[in-house]
Amino acid sequence: MAPTIEKVSNHVPEDIIFSIFSKLPLKSVHRFTCVRKSLTLLFQNPIFMNMFGKNMVSKYHSLHDDEAILLLNHFDNIHRQCKLYLLSDEKFESKAQLNWPCPFSPNYGPSNPHIVGSAINGILCICDTEYSYRIVLWNPATDELTRVPQSRAGLYHEYETHFVIHGFGYDHVKDDYKIIQRIVYIGGLEDYWQSVPSGPFWELYSFRNNSWKKINVDMRQRYLMSDEGVEVYLNGVCYWWGKTDHETYVVSFNLTNEMHTTTLFPFNLDDFKRVDRHLAVLNGHVAMILSYVKKTSPSFNISISVLGEAGVAESWTKLFEVRPLSCIEHPIGSGKKGNVFFRKDDDELACLDLSTGVVENIGIKAKRYYSQVVVYKKNFLSVGGMIN
Repeated sequence: MAPTIEKVSNHVPEDIIFSIFSKLPLKSVHRFTCVRKSLTLLFQNPIFMNMFGKNMVSKYHSLHDDEAILLLNHFDNIHRQCKLYLLSDEKFESKAQLNWPCPFSPNYGPSNPHIVGSAINGILCICDTEYSYRIVLWNPATDELTRVPQSRAGLYHEYETHFVIHGFGYDHVKDDYKIIQRIVYIGGLEDYWQSVPSGPFWELYSFRNNSWKKINVDMRQRYLMSDEGVEVYLNGVCYWWGKTDHETYVVSFNLTNEMHTTTLFPFNLDDFKRVDRHLAVLNGHVAMILSYVKKTSPSFNISISVLGEAGVAESWTKLFEVRPLSCIEHPIGSGKKGNVFFRKDDDELACLDLSTGVVENIGIKAKRYYSQVVVYKKNFLSVGGMIN
């Protein structure tokens, strides 16, 4: 009997393609869109984007497992000081206040502590937004505190000196914790924003060496209204956002090879009469959270885009566009799964669940631009013990 020749179709149903691709990492999906013409429109398909977004926020990232909890740093309007809370349950009903370490404790005078980037191996990098040279590494679980020495950069006494911290992270190759900062010399009060020609320059702190060193990099300056929502850390790279008069961009600095990449944020923001930007890590992806008001509407809208590949502006993908919300204003961080945190117009802090669209109050009021949420996982090893 002669063998039969059956024609095999190479057509894959659209629903199967959507199901498979919606479970892949964003960077992989972008690469597969080059395979054939029909896939180039994948990110413009609302059905696929809905599936992809839900898959992204439906599971914990490896960094944010069940043992991870949230830290909330906010400025208490009543007591006129920053307070730090542990939020350990999904409804945020269990709040345990932590005492700030010295020199940020109220007993040591007024200060505005800010957690730089992310908690790494249970360690927080805290700086004072009033005195940015005041930096410590702190493990809340053991209360171990390491004071970071002040930079010994050559300073001009006739000028004011600003230290602007851009990131805190872990160099897994050299097994070292590092901090990157920019040093700017500025004039007196009369010409406050006039930069001195010899600056700015960049420095990198090494915990192993307990010292700062000057690094030769050419990175653009940034102009920002606030330090909150500026810098994040992910997989050995520090990210921060900046803006010029005409563009918004994200800088990626690799702590191992000390090289950087700049990625433009390509979405047009000219149609907004007000916009707040917040850089966050959303389930293992660097994300830009926008809270904006259109010129044609008084309500706030929320847009969340994730970065597929550093240096590739086209790899920014808008995952969520949340309906107009009359009460939500300034974003302050992201949680363990598909939720983001905001300050409301009545100063209440609230959580928005991206998978359900439900907004829930945390039960705390805070001052504008002085609130942040950080994912934190306890570690009882000392900082030196983790390195060695």
